[in-house]
Amino acid sequence: MENNEYFRRFGIILNRKVVKTPLAIASMAGIVDATYVLEREAHVGAAFIGGYSIDEKTVAASHEIAAKGRQEFLCDDPLMEIEEQIRQLRRSDVVTGVNMRGSCPDSFREAARQLGDEVIYEIDAHCRQEPMKQAGVGEYYLHHPDELVQCVQTLKSEGVVVSVKIRAGIHSNDAALAQILWKAGADILHVDLMDFGYQKIRQMRNNCPIFIIANNSMNTFERMKEMLSHGADMVSLARKADERTLGGLDAAISRYADEHGWYNSPKQLCRGGDLRSLAFCCMPVKNCPLIPTLEKAGVTREEYMKLKQEYVKDTPLAEGKQTCFGSLAWCCKDSSPCMFRDLTIRQAGLTNSEYMRKKRELSEKLMHWLFYERATDNTC
Repeated sequence: MENNEYFRRFGIILNRKVVKTPLAIASMAGIVDATYVLEREAHVGAAFIGGYSIDEKTVAASHEIAAKGRQEFLCDDPLMEIEEQIRQLRRSDVVTGVNMRGSCPDSFREAARQLGDEVIYEIDAHCRQEPMKQAGVGEYYLHHPDELVQCVQTLKSEGVVVSVKIRAGIHSNDAALAQILWKAGADILHVDLMDFGYQKIRQMRNNCPIFIIANNSMNTFERMKEMLSHGADMVSLARKADERTLGGLDAAISRYADEHGWYNSPKQLCRGGDLRSLAFCCMPVKNCPLIPTLEKAGVTREEYMKLKQEYVKDTPLAEGKQTCFGSLAWCCKDSSPCMFRDLTIRQAGLTNSEYMRKKRELSEKLMHWLFYERATDNTC
């Protein structure tokens, strides 16, 4: 399949590359390297190799961890080793990220200057091994977010794509942390959900517009779809990243995308959806979850109606005189039965999947307005 077909199916671009599937391999220290990724590349869109310790403090911590029997990547020159791993992955169509454990902004700056911009730099704010926390990395950063912000800002100043791997439930407010990292310049938030459910993903999605990867126990399509429908753009697997599991998930999400047009379409707001689901909401004329959502987001009813009418102008979504509110702009997602919506879709010459792609475009415009075009700190 050509890249433009992958883009039509999923519409994902990371680090200037089209991603073929919303499945990623998450880093596991001492395990996930180029060889590990290449053995699984058929059903993977992105992979984060590592984690690699990149400075004196973290290398010492890696040796301490290894001495206690846990696998680690141990090498005399970490950046040279990472360069070799990147070289091996150049022949793959998998987008490469490198999970790095650095104890200060300068460590990340040095890495970016040596390795360049062909990979995604993932700051490890996730590791819970005590030697790493004592070295000032991993979960340490979640207790000291100002230092994490400095690392993000330093990397962004080098013109590279930045991911931050976090463990949910460590910081006192994950939604607020997501917003802080977005405003610091992070491009990707990679979230180990631990024992938390989709609610964490929805909270983060409602507080930042950046790319979100959901991690931990993403080994069934039901679990994957639950995360995607509440705000995740991708899911990642670690221990269950075997060929059979990856192949099954890839096939399932590809079928879903081809049938419905929007692979991570949100649940409708009245069924617990995130802010993206405003694209499916009707006019604010009845007592439903739309009203408090708009109020919490600091959006007036008039603004909401004007925006949707403006964004669907001269598109097929402007059609629909026989629908409840006179336009497909106010219609629900394709999975909800509605003869009037379906009739209008057919009259407009659209398939259901094309209708959902138009709804995705509408949602993206609404989200861009909410997070970039207006001056507000309101969140949901």
